Amino acid sequence: MKRFWIGIFAAVLMCTLIACDEAPAKPTADQQQQAHQEQMSRAAVSQTGMPGINNFTEMKLMKRIYEVRDSKVATFSYVTDMNGRLWHVCDSIGYGLPYGVQYSSPSKVVGYANGGSANIMPQSEPNGLFMPPSAEGTWVLCTLGGKEQPLYIEPRVIVSPVKLNAVGSWTKQ
Repeated sequence: MKRFWIGIFAAVLMCTLIACDEAPAKPTADQQQQAHQEQMSRAAVSQTGMPGINNFTEMKLMKRIYEVRDSKVATFSYVTDMNGRLWHVCDSIGYGLPYGVQYSSPSKVVGYANGGSANIMPQSEPNGLFMPPSAEGTWVLCTLGGKEQPLYIEPRVIVSPVKLNAVGSWTKQ
C-alpha cells in the first residue's frame, strides 16, 4: 500500500514538473487589446469617477412607461409616406408590438455537453411557429366598428395616445 501511494505521489510530481516546464502561451492580439482596454478604462474611472446620478429620473421614466403600457390605453396608429406625411391607420389600443416579439422564451436547454456547457435549441411559440430574431412589421390592435381587430403593418408605424394631424385616413371615420 505504501508503494501505491509513493507511486501516485511520484506521478503527480512528474505531471506538475512537466506542466511547469512548458512555456506559457503568448497572448493573442485580441487578449492584448482587451488587457490594454481594461487598463485604459481603469485609468479613466480613477481620473473621472462615476457620474453623480442622484435622482434616477430616466429609471423613473422607464418605470412609468412600463406602467402606462400595462394599461389599456387608447391610441391612434399612423404610418408615414415617403414625404414624411402622417396617414391615420386606425384608432388602436396600446402601442403596437414588433412582429419579432415572443410570448415564450426563444430557446431552451436540451442537455449539457461534456464540458458542462448547455446545449441550446430554438423553441417554438405556442402556435408551433418559430419567430425571427427581428422583423420590420408591427402588430397593432385596431378598434374598428367597436371590435378589436389585429392589424399587421410592414412600414414603420407611429402609435400615439392622442390624435395627430394626418394627411388622410386608411379607414372610414
